[in-house]
Amino acid sequence: MGLNLEGQSAIVTGGSAGIGLAIAKSLYRQGANVLIVSRNQAKLEEAKHVIESQAEVKGAPKVVITAGDLTDAATVQFTVETALSHFGQIDILINNAGSAKAGSFLSLTDGAFTDTWNLKLLGYIRTVRAVLPHFIEKQKGSIVNIVGGAGRTPSPLFLPGGTTNAALLNFAKGISKELAKNNIRINSVSPGLTATERAEVLAQQQADAKGISVDQYKAESAAGIPLGRIIDPQEIADIVLFLASEQARSITGAEVVVDGGQQPGV
Repeated sequence: MGLNLEGQSAIVTGGSAGIGLAIAKSLYRQGANVLIVSRNQAKLEEAKHVIESQAEVKGAPKVVITAGDLTDAATVQFTVETALSHFGQIDILINNAGSAKAGSFLSLTDGAFTDTWNLKLLGYIRTVRAVLPHFIEKQKGSIVNIVGGAGRTPSPLFLPGGTTNAALLNFAKGISKELAKNNIRINSVSPGLTATERAEVLAQQQADAKGISVDQYKAESAAGIPLGRIIDPQEIADIVLFLASEQARSITGAEVVVDGGQQPGV
């Protein structure tokens, strides 16, 4: 299936590791220019090298990095302006930056909630707001938000993340009809348990909250996945690239769940 992304330009937030890096690598292999942004300059430089070192890359795409905190509106605006100055256009926005603390409810402070809401929920909203004038001028654009299964399947040990994800699903669905008037699409991808560095941190936090070893927690988590395995970040990237491409030109306001069949609802 030809995605026809060569020559397009994308912003990937949280693009220095995990799912974000897998998406950035995949976009680059398809010939798209990529700007990645995260808070860690050293990891950004390492990610840039990894992306550019790939073989069999279409065209001559560019990789640009910007370091900054997406809780700061100025960082968001600078990121968009940087992409435009280097690429001349933005076609795709991938929102992926965000983290949440796991733990029992009574152990979590207000900050555990507000920090997550400010970085992920408001961070996604800020970046959407920042790219929209450009997309509206072009009368075209594609946005994909990486959300998470806890948005529909709440966990008592992951309430900051779950409440954030539920709000993001509401936001994307709510704004999709307005954006459609300008041929702008917005969709969500909700991964289940995925093999990333961040997942290792969450596993330790949730194991601590349950009073069990991290190995036992991982075994219990894997046993609860009908397909019996943890998701590879590349599987998420493949779905994201499809949704970002013209192959999905009639899909907007949708959520794609990639969790090995774990979600209990319909």
